[in-house]
Amino acid sequence: MSRVLIVAGEASSSLYAQRLIEHWQREGRTVETFGIGSRSMESLGFRCLGRSEEMAVVGLMEVIRHFPLIRRVYHSLLEECDRAKPDVALLLDYPDFNLRLAKDLKKRGIKVVYYISPQVWAWRRGRVKLIKKVVDEMLVLFPFEETFYREHGVKSAFVGHPLLDELDHLSKDVELSRQRFGLKKDELVLGLMPGSRESELKNHLQEQLAAAELLTRRYPKVRAVLLCAPTIERERLQKEASEISTPIQIIKSEPFEMIGVCDFLLVASGTATLMVGLLEKPMVIMYRMSAITAWFAKRLVKHTRFFGMVNLVMDREVARELFQEEASAAGMATELEKFVDDEARRAKTVELKELKARLGSQGATERVATALAPYLNQGGWSG
Repeated sequence: MSRVLIVAGEASSSLYAQRLIEHWQREGRTVETFGIGSRSMESLGFRCLGRSEEMAVVGLMEVIRHFPLIRRVYHSLLEECDRAKPDVALLLDYPDFNLRLAKDLKKRGIKVVYYISPQVWAWRRGRVKLIKKVVDEMLVLFPFEETFYREHGVKSAFVGHPLLDELDHLSKDVELSRQRFGLKKDELVLGLMPGSRESELKNHLQEQLAAAELLTRRYPKVRAVLLCAPTIERERLQKEASEISTPIQIIKSEPFEMIGVCDFLLVASGTATLMVGLLEKPMVIMYRMSAITAWFAKRLVKHTRFFGMVNLVMDREVARELFQEEASAAGMATELEKFVDDEARRAKTVELKELKARLGSQGATERVATALAPYLNQGGWSG
């Protein structure tokens, strides 16, 4: 039997890990998996030593607050590796945790494959030296990442973006989906996407709700809906949404279906911007963090003009970005207002048609499985 340590400490990466486990099961591959993942992964037989929902923290202060949990899970992973001796470790994103873990795994002789690269090409480029020492192979989502790593002597393979496969789960009948959520044809639907991490909800949710309240007061035809990330409980959002005077509907479904019913969106920076971009929806990108974390971020992030993933991939601003003080309720409402009465502006998403081509082709999960096959115990086929 093959045995794989998987560390997926984010909502998006846990979905991609889930798809890999599902692929192995469809192919009849017997693979024992354990590590950090989601409840959905656990339902597939994944042995969970830490939950993505609890581990996904960003920023210095947030990490300090969660440090006891992070340290406990970290040591439990190493203890289990000493006991179970996995064939390979598959580390997804989550760089500060995973790169340190990779060092300890290499000391134990465990092969390390990294899927979803840290953004070393944008900031803290010095980490590429560590990656070269502790990572056996890097599986990257963007073509320029493969070029970057090969120039630095790191074995890498471009597998494409797994989000392209998620498009297959999209309901093609948008009007039917809108009806299901109780959204009227003549309403202009604003989707709020505050993020999936607890720290993001803390920093973004109230500001996004306040921006929506300003906009819906000015424009009665605008209907604001709050999109609930798969890893977030609806009740977590309900309490805060009830504190503003404007009624805000919370919807929870497949991410692409929720995005599909919206006419324009306010999106926290991250993978969500790619999802919105793939559906060619107009958006405003925002991000807020604690003052001390923002101070460090402004000094560490170099070699890039943007922080929104869709803009980074397109290498130009196809969506307006608002950071920290700019991402106030009033500032966001002002930017969103530009889409309300200007249908031509909402429709001007031609540039986003290029996005799909830049993300490669469908089949990323299968390519990841193929890349991992040489590392696995070849006796692991059940049929």
